[in-house]
Amino acid sequence: MNKKETTREEMMAVEVVIGKIMRIGVLLAAGVMICGFILFLVHQTSGYPGQTFPTTLAAIITGVGQLKAYAWMMAGIYLLILTPVLRVVVSIYAFIKENDLLYAKITTFVLLILIISFIIGHR
Repeated sequence: MNKKETTREEMMAVEVVIGKIMRIGVLLAAGVMICGFILFLVHQTSGYPGQTFPTTLAAIITGVGQLKAYAWMMAGIYLLILTPVLRVVVSIYAFIKENDLLYAKITTFVLLILIISFIIGHR
């Protein structure tokens, strides 16, 4: 087997992994959000006073541990947002493995933009 065939097989395997990551991420996020909805139905409250809800990662983690419905729903949303980010990270690996440095640099730039937008959006 030559190097070109090996690289193509590796890229096909990476594409399968990317597909699995996307499916698992979406299903996990949906499952967490459904748990939050069930908690809301059982407790008949969001777990937070008035119209407030957790907005920081620390508050969400604390709320999940305390079985607060809105915290579980926000955790699901965070997981849903992080799923395509993980896909970008795996794509960077795939481009580096393929020796396609131009696309690796472009994808790394996209990842940096995502990280900066999360930081700016949080403020």
